[in-house]
Amino acid sequence: MNNLEKYNQVFMETLDVEVDQLQDLKYQDIDNWDSVGHMSLVAAIEDTFGIMMDTDDIIDFSSYQIGKEIIKKYQVEL
Repeated sequence: MNNLEKYNQVFMETLDVEVDQLQDLKYQDIDNWDSVGHMSLVAAIEDTFGIMMDTDDIIDFSSYQIGKEIIKKYQVEL
């Protein structure tokens, strides 16, 4: 499984969404991506990729697409 597939899998498992929902998914667009879901998602991404995100990055992580850009800062190639 490549990193993009892992990233997608984290979203699908943590937020209970399908792969076809990911591209346009934004924070609070769905019930599962509330503040608690957000912290669960961040923790799962950090565990999956062995990174620790800065507080500013966690706050800025407001969509599937923006998240891809943020984790690239941590040398994770998608």
